[in-house]
Amino acid sequence: MKKKYDFDRIIDRRGTGALKLDVLEARYGRPDLIPLWVADMDFETPDFITDALKARLEHSVFGYTVEPEDYWPSVIAWIREHHGWNVRREWLSYIPGIVKGIGMVVNVFVKPDEKVIIQPPVYHPFRITPEENGREVVYNPLIQNEDGYYSMDFDSLGKVADEKCRLLILSNPHNPGGLVWDRETLKRLAHFCHSRGIIVVSDEIHCDMALFGHKHIPFASVSEEAASCSITFSAPTKTFNIAGIVSSWCVIPDEALRVKFFKWLKANEFDEPNMFAPIATVAALRNGEEWRRQMIEYIEGNIEFVENWCAEHIPSIKPLRPQASYLVWLDCRGLGLDHDSLIDLFVNKARLALNDGEMFGPGGQGFMRLNAASPRKVLEEALLRLEEAVNGIRA
Repeated sequence: MKKKYDFDRIIDRRGTGALKLDVLEARYGRPDLIPLWVADMDFETPDFITDALKARLEHSVFGYTVEPEDYWPSVIAWIREHHGWNVRREWLSYIPGIVKGIGMVVNVFVKPDEKVIIQPPVYHPFRITPEENGREVVYNPLIQNEDGYYSMDFDSLGKVADEKCRLLILSNPHNPGGLVWDRETLKRLAHFCHSRGIIVVSDEIHCDMALFGHKHIPFASVSEEAASCSITFSAPTKTFNIAGIVSSWCVIPDEALRVKFFKWLKANEFDEPNMFAPIATVAALRNGEEWRRQMIEYIEGNIEFVENWCAEHIPSIKPLRPQASYLVWLDCRGLGLDHDSLIDLFVNKARLALNDGEMFGPGGQGFMRLNAASPRKVLEEALLRLEEAVNGIRA
């Protein structure tokens, strides 16, 4: 009989150093907010991961360790079974976090006078990390279609991608729009970048959370051109709620790119995971499929709950149904508020902490990003607060 996991259980995360709680005062100006911002879940990390970590803690010597024998076989099997991509062992390396990995790629492959392309509205470290490393970032904004979803603007890409552009950072699935990119779009992007010597870093951390029948397609798997110009980052951290156990990996099929990057990682010992990352990864990937399926079903229910609540009670806010991840892109432009007034509505009137759309760059104005990975009672309280706040400004 399959175990039934409890996603309705409300877990008090106070006193655990939880980022989403402990920085509310500093970032939002008040501590009494329901935190629906940073992308981790308020569900309990599954027991098979916790039990594996506890088992290792029973041996109280925490010296230097080697990777468990099943570490990379479990990753390879998971990618093959879930995404149909046959990854070879030599293509893989540990990296100490995906944003850190982006910074490493920038420093290894992009000269100080070269440029990085991003496609806003998009996850804000895609801009911040290259810029803070002294590289110029150029925008290839996405086109928002009539249905609210996004398309890549290849005409614009052709104009901004000059000979100094060396890197394009792809969000696949897209954050914050929740879009699963289709195969033809990815193939077209691969052809464009390959023909111009542009490396594509594909951030695929949300790949195991495709929703409502959608299917993630790894960028590097769509063509030989994609495989030869790509560096793929992923991790089990979003799927299994273990972001605090940094357990990311990198996949590079092309030998020239791989040798250059992996040599640099090894020289700096960035390819060596901490003791607990491989243990958590193996436990998640070998035992986690049933938990993942139940979690996805619960998230889909939460998203439908948000959609129905907004349609019935707050029709001026229109959620874009994510095709992957638990992040819901809320179109709040119907409220007719400027940026500061929108933030005031959510923070001071509704007492909610969300990510505001402007942080994701051009095209994000008037949007808010809501993390729906909470027990439904928490989500209900948040939406009730938002409804009352919106009614208050309409009164």
